[in-house]
Amino acid sequence: ADCDHFQLQHEVLDEGKWLNHLRNTKAGAISSFIGTTRDSFQGREVVKLAYEAYDSMAIKQMRAVATEMRQQWDLLGIVMIHRLGEVPVTESSVFIAISSSHRRDGLEALTYAIDTLKAKVPVWKKEIYIDGEAEWKENCNSCTKRSSPAS
Repeated sequence: ADCDHFQLQHEVLDEGKWLNHLRNTKAGAISSFIGTTRDSFQGREVVKLAYEAYDSMAIKQMRAVATEMRQQWDLLGIVMIHRLGEVPVTESSVFIAISSSHRRDGLEALTYAIDTLKAKVPVWKKEIYIDGEAEWKENCNSCTKRSSPAS
């Protein structure tokens, strides 16, 4: 669609700009997901993340995910932006927003979007710890296999 946008960038994400980009007279909802750098992982203190990507393939895959989403839900606009380079604790790494006529379509598509992005889009994450060590993390191949909620 005309207002779809897919991007990789090194600069801090401006989520408000992209939420406004999706405002539309037909939109009854704008659903968004912001992934941020947390300060710990499995008991280790994280100071920042570093992201690398196969840029052209990543954008191509983001567009493919959007096409899959449009086949399943009635969506007006899709924005997917992923940071590259270093992302300090509390800053945003990934931003996905979807405008839709009805909230259910947007919310369901949003969950699909982040799970599928993590599983299929060639962006790699390295965690950098306070002791100076660093570790590359695997992409989430099981993200699209949803487990049932705990009872």
